[in-house]
Amino acid sequence: MFFFFVGGVEQGAGRVLKEAAARCLRCGGTADLVETEKVLKLFFVPVWRWPGKDPAYLCRECGLLAPRSLGAEPGQPPLLPRDGRCGACSRAVDPQFRFCPFCGSAL
Repeated sequence: MFFFFVGGVEQGAGRVLKEAAARCLRCGGTADLVETEKVLKLFFVPVWRWPGKDPAYLCRECGLLAPRSLGAEPGQPPLLPRDGRCGACSRAVDPQFRFCPFCGSAL
């Protein structure tokens, strides 16, 4: 006999700790501070969940789950400045980049 096992562990978002806590690194949208959780999946079905160690930021628009270490603490500036957008495609871009990673145009 020959058996296949399809499963794995992935990180997910749990309860919202603080709404609109920062801005997303990828799209510049609003990101909430959430608890993280690990999820064991067997054949793509969640079987068991347990809490993660550190909270993370979850973007409301693109779904990016970024570690809290990349975010802003209270009283500090957000993840990206307001002017950190590409002139051609209007997506959020790190101000240190010289070219847009999404469309390739010069910044």
